[in-house]
Amino acid sequence: MFKRWLQQTTMATMVALAPLSVMAEETPKQGGDIVVTYKDDITTLDPAIGYDWVNWSMIKSLYSRLMDYAPGTPNPVPSLAESFTVSPDGLIYTFKLHKGVKFSNGREVVASDVKYSIERAVDPKTQGPGAGFFGAIKGFEDETGGKTTTLSGIETPDDSTVIFNLSRPDATFLHVLAINFASVVPKEAVEAAAGDFGKKPVGSGTFILKDWTIGQQLVFERNKDYFVQGVPYIDSFKVEVGQEPLVALLRLQKGEVDIAGDGIPPAKFLEIKNSADGAQMIVDGEQLHTGYITLNTKVKPFDNVKVRQALNMAINKDRITRILNGRATPANQPLPPLMPGYDKSFTGYAYEVAKAKALLAEAGYPDGFETVLYSTNTDPQPRIAQAIQQDLAAVGVKAEVRALAQANVISAGGTEGEAPMIWSGGMAWIADFPDPSNFYGPILGCAGAVPGGWNWSWYCNADLDKRAVAADSMSDPAKAAERTAAWGKIFTDIMADAPWIPVINERRVVAKSLRMGGADNIYIDPTRVINYDVIYVKQ
Repeated sequence: MFKRWLQQTTMATMVALAPLSVMAEETPKQGGDIVVTYKDDITTLDPAIGYDWVNWSMIKSLYSRLMDYAPGTPNPVPSLAESFTVSPDGLIYTFKLHKGVKFSNGREVVASDVKYSIERAVDPKTQGPGAGFFGAIKGFEDETGGKTTTLSGIETPDDSTVIFNLSRPDATFLHVLAINFASVVPKEAVEAAAGDFGKKPVGSGTFILKDWTIGQQLVFERNKDYFVQGVPYIDSFKVEVGQEPLVALLRLQKGEVDIAGDGIPPAKFLEIKNSADGAQMIVDGEQLHTGYITLNTKVKPFDNVKVRQALNMAINKDRITRILNGRATPANQPLPPLMPGYDKSFTGYAYEVAKAKALLAEAGYPDGFETVLYSTNTDPQPRIAQAIQQDLAAVGVKAEVRALAQANVISAGGTEGEAPMIWSGGMAWIADFPDPSNFYGPILGCAGAVPGGWNWSWYCNADLDKRAVAADSMSDPAKAAERTAAWGKIFTDIMADAPWIPVINERRVVAKSLRMGGADNIYIDPTRVINYDVIYVKQ
């Protein structure tokens, strides 16, 4: 698999998009159960709402989408769809569904379910963070504007056919139909759950939720009726929550846990790495990731661009990489280095305390100010937040650190005016799909600056939004280089407004048990997902 991919892909793209490990050529055996741990509880399994790296894999496992990715590649391929065609002008996508696919409630999946699910993801009443992904579909503005609850651009002429009519070409559209927000759900199950669908999920994915004991565990069992023969390989997986990372690591070493979801705490990393079993326990590699500090542009004094620029100069990013045992490099722009469009010549804001103080004085804050910095409470995030706090204090800014459970930080970020600053560690942006546009719409574009959204800086630049649409409208493969350059310029221009402090580009490190065998037995893609359907245990 890896060799075939290498032959078809440029080296730069291969490095950027390779998973941390690739499935071995041997045929996996059916069977086995695994245990995964996380410190924080799971907030929701609703695909229209869930958007953190902890629940992302579980949501992906419960539901099906029209498209998916060929394992180990950035290539979208039909999944729930049997086939698709695209009109020459790039404005009409026609999908034919696999027949006989069933939801876990026993009903067959039909075209109207696809239409309903995407309209639900776009509907402002859902308060989901993924609406902006579907902005190219005709009728998007009418639905997001509250004029209707449907998308005129989606047609379902029969139970097996879904037609998307776009208002403009969209180079990312097949990728969009492969992300969790495009997951297909049954309307009757959503309505029966009466606002609690996230706890009572019904899908047609590789696994079915069999038990959820809030604050303790979630149990997922293999969907024996899954429409792809032989998948998934394992029989079940259990997610145990409320597990401190150090305790989870000790249990993993004893063989009680198979995947420590929160990773290896920095204080233990070198010890594990240098141990006799370290090479078998650690799965490590590059990812499309940027960790950042959001500066809420709607909260004083961060509505002042000079203040935001000054704080960009105040943070010692090298010290933060040392806290992470060197498992990261300093960042200077929103895009990670491995993403197409990354500008290698861009230097960003240098760490210059004196200049930061001078710029704060110029902005009207010669004595600094007081603010609040939110962070998750899982190590090492509070320690990184404290390092940021110390750097801010050096320029006169007194920041109170609020280290909370991940769900509480996400809620604060998605509530207008609530969180002045957020250190994104533990929730930092990892690409939903391998395209630079994904680092804009949800987290820096106007569509993400909404209640429940992930644009926690609440930054909205209408001119950049227009340029983003123009870039994504370059769907002709012959314009790929032009499109990539356009996106790169958007991200460096954003830094003039400084709604973020880009801090680090972190590597992905997962700890796994020895009983799972070699690293070839676990597939982790570069976009935050542990694909449970392709994990298998040595028999």
